[in-house]
Amino acid sequence: MPLIIPANTISGGYEVANSLRFNDGSSDYLSRTPSSASNRKTWTFSTWVKLGNIGTEKGLLHSESDSNNFTAIRFSSDHRFKVLSARSGSTANGFYLITTRLFRDPSAWYHIVVAVDTTLGTATNRVRIYVNGVEETAFDTDDFGASQNYDTDINATSQQNVGDDNSGFHDGYLAETVLVDGSQLTPTSFGEFDEDSGIWKPKDVSGLTFGTNGFYLDFKDSSALGNDANGSNNFTVNNLTAIDQSTDTCTNNFATLNPLFGLGAFTFSEGNLVADDGSNSDTDTISTIGVSQGKWYLEFKIIDQGIRGNLGFTDGVDRGLAEGNIRSSPAKYGYYSPAYSTSSYTSGTVNSNLGTSTDNDIICMAFDADNGQLFMSKNGNIDTSSTASITGITTGNIFHFFFNETAGGGALSGYSLNFGSPAYSISSGNSDGNGYGNFEYAVPSGYYSLNSKNLAEYG
Repeated sequence: MPLIIPANTISGGYEVANSLRFNDGSSDYLSRTPSSASNRKTWTFSTWVKLGNIGTEKGLLHSESDSNNFTAIRFSSDHRFKVLSARSGSTANGFYLITTRLFRDPSAWYHIVVAVDTTLGTATNRVRIYVNGVEETAFDTDDFGASQNYDTDINATSQQNVGDDNSGFHDGYLAETVLVDGSQLTPTSFGEFDEDSGIWKPKDVSGLTFGTNGFYLDFKDSSALGNDANGSNNFTVNNLTAIDQSTDTCTNNFATLNPLFGLGAFTFSEGNLVADDGSNSDTDTISTIGVSQGKWYLEFKIIDQGIRGNLGFTDGVDRGLAEGNIRSSPAKYGYYSPAYSTSSYTSGTVNSNLGTSTDNDIICMAFDADNGQLFMSKNGNIDTSSTASITGITTGNIFHFFFNETAGGGALSGYSLNFGSPAYSISSGNSDGNGYGNFEYAVPSGYYSLNSKNLAEYG
């Protein structure tokens, strides 16, 4: 089934400017309590989702009058998608659907539609689930037990939560999050297949009739992230701040770290932009996007210097990352940061020294995959005409950004990666030549942030 993936080549059409990044570790969610009930039998929920932590319960939409009477839409800890509604503590008195399909791709944006109309005579038509424009028909559980004209908890006067369902907070990104009150819609109200690529893509939803308690969350106002772009059904923000507004969206997908690939036990947070390892063991991960050509820029902020961190680019993914840290691996090029110094390495040889680093320092990298060069700086702009670089990197291979924590370096509190949509505050604000990205320091001319729009043009 088509997905919005890192190699997306869609151009033109409707563009989504912002998403909202949820972190389950800080209990992020949005909440609203309607002043009056509306249509509890017929409604449609639509949202675009990019997953963060894999294997946790992730609430998308939830409402309950009490713990025994609720309606919820969520991803489960075993990677499936669930829609359920309970009465008197039992989903047998409501409905319960669990997909056979697994959802565990942290590099892709999924479009989810749940369309409900309990007034319909055919039970299996009352709750319909669509993923990327196609209806789900394979379920591990498909209990449509609710009686005709069953009242769900959506659009009731109980609290309605986006990003929390009392089983788990969402972790990852949401974009174009919509509730239509009073209509059971199909996915074509929210998206369409691109005529050239066949990829499912979003379209403008502002012309829909949202109904009494419907809403449209576009996340464009960083000072009011719960703003209803359709009207006045605004949400209260809980534990989310302006920094959680992201430009990583379903029309321009940015690289993150990949929790599915690597060695060891990193704990990922902030939309897979922060990785922690408290085990003091060899631990590796790579970026969700790889490149074989083009020129690419990124930054990372040191959260805790008291570790041995190895960060840079590698073409050794096919051999596995367990082959060693950057000092001894011929397939890794970049930055090595023990507690006592900061140096860059390639094939075990020191090429330049950035000086001792400390907490809150920002390391900048400009990677030229065309000419086999990697430029680095600390707390300053990179001048690719004079900055010392690692040279002689074999060209033509596929390179991923990698992150390694070496055993013996102490417990890792971490680095925060910025591929262009950072999880930390930027004091200046710089974008690449195409206007993408938000960086602390100037992006060198001809270098670009690692996202699907730039990848389609230069990668």
